Amino acid sequence: MAQAVSLDQELVNDAKAHSSVFHRSLAKQIEHWARVGQVAEDNPDLPYSMIREIMLGLEDVRSGNVEEYTGSL
Repeated sequence: MAQAVSLDQELVNDAKAHSSVFHRSLAKQIEHWARVGQVAEDNPDLPYSMIREIMLGLEDVRSGNVEEYTGSL
């Protein structure tokens, strides 16, 4: 369910710039930052680079862009 919220104008301006670079809508950019922030708060020992790779991996799984690993460990 969508809900209107008031945001700091500087945050909105930053999100607009990033959304353009990453081809996201303004709302999707803010949602992305919120998701990253939530993961970071839940996992304070993880660096951003690892959070990013985990999120990319999960998106690959959701989109079916995976193959079964058949090698040995």
